[in-house]
Amino acid sequence: MFRDLETDVTRCRACPRLVAWREAVADAKKAAYRDEEYWGRPVPGFGDPLARLLIVGLAPAAHGANRTGRMFTGDRSGDWLYEALHRSGFASAPVSTSRFDGLRLDDAWVTATVRCAPPKNRPRPAERDRCTPFLERELDHFLPALRCIVTLGQYAFDHMLRILRRRGLGIPSPKPRFGHGREIALDTGPLILASYHPSQQNTFTGKLTREAFAHIWHRARAVVNSDGPSRSPR
Repeated sequence: MFRDLETDVTRCRACPRLVAWREAVADAKKAAYRDEEYWGRPVPGFGDPLARLLIVGLAPAAHGANRTGRMFTGDRSGDWLYEALHRSGFASAPVSTSRFDGLRLDDAWVTATVRCAPPKNRPRPAERDRCTPFLERELDHFLPALRCIVTLGQYAFDHMLRILRRRGLGIPSPKPRFGHGREIALDTGPLILASYHPSQQNTFTGKLTREAFAHIWHRARAVVNSDGPSRSPR
């Protein structure tokens, strides 16, 4: 399943604006990475195919995942995320620098609402909607055993609620408001756990602290383990 999905994701050219932007960034490069070959394509999800924790962000960063080809890899948001995942036992190492660095996730899968780096980090609704089937295919795979979905930022939170409501999984009405640490228990299905995005805008200003971010992953670990220890292969 994941091999076919990865092929479909990485070959996608459905959004002309995003295709042009991701490729222009990969061609121009950032001075600090001028000797590197940029990925410059849509970025597939990454992690444990038997995961019970699904982590959903906004989109690849222009000089992060758009450069490295792995979600949340190669930028400061990823530094925060993988350090926290390592501390809570979901990642084999506290840093993620390259898709070839040997990092493994245990019981967790990292993905995003949009798979191409968007200009100014702002995908258009039509671009988001064209990308949604990729996220839905991941969700369908994990749902039978999925225990928790962590949404990083309000954009991912709102989008996941739309998808889950269409699935009839018991999203309350009116739609719950976003807030760091907000939990939504579905009638059937995983717990939704909202977090501020570990972007520099949030971490540099102190809106998101390491303590507050760590709380999210301690809670996710407790939810995932609530029906027993990890079932993922070691």
